[in-house]
Amino acid sequence: MANHASAKKRARQSVKRAKINSSRKSRIKTFIKKIEQAIAAGDMSAAELALKEARPEIQRGVSKGVMHKKTASRKMSRLTARVKKTEVGGDVSAKPTASKKAAAPKAAATKKASS
Repeated sequence: MANHASAKKRARQSVKRAKINSSRKSRIKTFIKKIEQAIAAGDMSAAELALKEARPEIQRGVSKGVMHKKTASRKMSRLTARVKKTEVGGDVSAKPTASKKAAAPKAAATKKASS
């Protein structure tokens, strides 16, 4: 337990900040879920609108220190790609699989070992 006035104040600030941060994280997750629901429903216009609304909220989370910059960038990139896939009419329910580039070195290593 804090014994000094400054330590007590920091403890109060920490509780207050944690509440604000958890609220902001929850808000970001809700925006992301709205995009995913629109994608699952196949509603392109709703997905685009939800993405436009989510972008500033995710960036705000970065500026407030709730989310790392690269994490936010990765999430927005993946969501944007999924929304574009919905527009084209591709299968959006499937997760991305490993690329052929990743599989090629293993095959080459196997051939060398067997020779």
